[in-house]
Amino acid sequence: MNRKPSFAIIGAGKVGSALGVLLKERGYLPVAVYSRTLSSARRLADQLQTRVVHHPAEAAGAAELVFITTTDREIGSTAALIARKGGCRPGQIIIHTSGALASDILAPVRQQGAWTVSVHPLQAFASLESAKENLPGSCFALEGDEQALDRVIELVNDLRGRYFVIKPEDKPLYHAAAVVASNYLVSLIHLSASIYQELGLDEEQAMDALFPLIQGTINNIARSGPAGALTGPVARGDGATLRGHMKALRKMDWRTREAYRSLGLYTVGVAMENGSLTPNEGAALSNIFLEVDNRDQKSNYSRLPAHETGRHPHSHVNRLRLSDGYVGRCFRYRRNPGGGLPR
Repeated sequence: MNRKPSFAIIGAGKVGSALGVLLKERGYLPVAVYSRTLSSARRLADQLQTRVVHHPAEAAGAAELVFITTTDREIGSTAALIARKGGCRPGQIIIHTSGALASDILAPVRQQGAWTVSVHPLQAFASLESAKENLPGSCFALEGDEQALDRVIELVNDLRGRYFVIKPEDKPLYHAAAVVASNYLVSLIHLSASIYQELGLDEEQAMDALFPLIQGTINNIARSGPAGALTGPVARGDGATLRGHMKALRKMDWRTREAYRSLGLYTVGVAMENGSLTPNEGAALSNIFLEVDNRDQKSNYSRLPAHETGRHPHSHVNRLRLSDGYVGRCFRYRRNPGGGLPR
């Protein structure tokens, strides 16, 4: 049986703590914990049965794998401190877990010979307990030095995760998509609940009413993909209902109305992609959201993003979906000159 490498955690928040506990359970050897807050460092060190150190370079110098799980704004300065104090060496792997930043933020330690990788778990961590529960089975986005990727892929497999490899310049788009799927989903559900509260329901009642619908929709997406799961007045081409919505929303906060308008316009594109709407029908519904009189329709109002290019939109979701229970499956992607993911 191969020996698992030693590791250190720098930043004992929810992500760092969850990674540390799970890695120890998988046979990796914890050797040091550093955190700006001493109480957090001690709490994690007690869980890992290892020592607290008082400088990030000391933690890094003791380990083969170094996880910088600080806030994004502290990653670069932490890497610089480690390099300046001699806490890195050739062959060592230094990892950060930011979704938005590429591995080049770790340039100071890379210049000292260490390999650097960004390993971002595509998961929301509301608490340490949820992080430990949700991390296994999650997908990880990997980016960094080729020499280190095999070791990092082995680590992801040990965490019972799945992964894909991206380019450093694509980290902002990758993270934007994650924000939409997680953070903006929270905002979307908050928006829906707030409309129900306008009817006199409190937040708990609104969520009790909405949650079965939310869960059913997620189940449909899992079965059919996002475009195939679309139902409702846009998919039916029901302009009268949509006009009624827009009129009713005038009495609410402008943010609510603008959010509904923007989501409606985007949904018209989804409905055209799955064949529910013809281009003419899509243009008519777009004008409802834009509040353009059909008699004054301008052609550029109805040109949705997927059709402005003159290309038929293609959905690759079924080709790229990672199978449940399939540990270590990977797809690599490249950006095509024409846009989108490769077939």
